[in-house]
Amino acid sequence: MQYLHTMVRVTNVEDSLRFYCAGLGLEEVRRTDNEKGRFTLIFLRAPGDNGGEVELTYNWDPEVYTGGRNFGHLAYRVKDIYALCQHLADMGVVINRPPRDGHMAFVKSPDGVSIELIQDGHLPPQEPWASLPNTGSW
Repeated sequence: MQYLHTMVRVTNVEDSLRFYCAGLGLEEVRRTDNEKGRFTLIFLRAPGDNGGEVELTYNWDPEVYTGGRNFGHLAYRVKDIYALCQHLADMGVVINRPPRDGHMAFVKSPDGVSIELIQDGHLPPQEPWASLPNTGSW
């Protein structure tokens, strides 16, 4: 058995790619437009990781998606959780669960999918992160 991908439905391709690629640093590896089915599939993965991918599914006909949180979450190991959280915050992304402990943080995609960021190793607590409260749900 081999893990292939996790599918996440998105409502705006540009906003989603900005979050997943420009924000988290994932890379697009392939894209398929299906005229008959009226959808686009975009596959992303972390640089240097040839394992599982994230499949962004964009349905061309508008739909309202609810309950992104009941999906669970995607998780990524990161090299510097503080730098990545600062980068995302600078992009306007809310850090829902700041990395107070130097180990774990949560953010949400534009479609409300929870993303867990896990520090590779452990960093000592650092301000301003150590004092920041949770914001919203994660």
